[in-house]
Amino acid sequence: MPLTKDIKKSTIERFKGHTADTGSPAIQIALITERINQLTTHFKTHGKDYASRQGLLKLVGNRRRLLNYLKSQDAAAYKKLIEELNLRR
Repeated sequence: MPLTKDIKKSTIERFKGHTADTGSPAIQIALITERINQLTTHFKTHGKDYASRQGLLKLVGNRRRLLNYLKSQDAAAYKKLIEELNLRR
């Protein structure tokens, strides 16, 4: 199930850097994190959904690459983002 418009809008409002910001790495990471959280709750009831699990692993890899990019470009924004999203690194 994809993210709803309300969730996307609130996430973009929370993490945007300027008024027209909709695609910065911070926003992309936040949206991917929301989708990962949705999928992990899905797997609590549907443990054998292996096709969705493959998609989850792709999302995790994509988020990791974006986090590495953000860390190389702006370490302060990286630290702030992982604290706000409660990510482990």
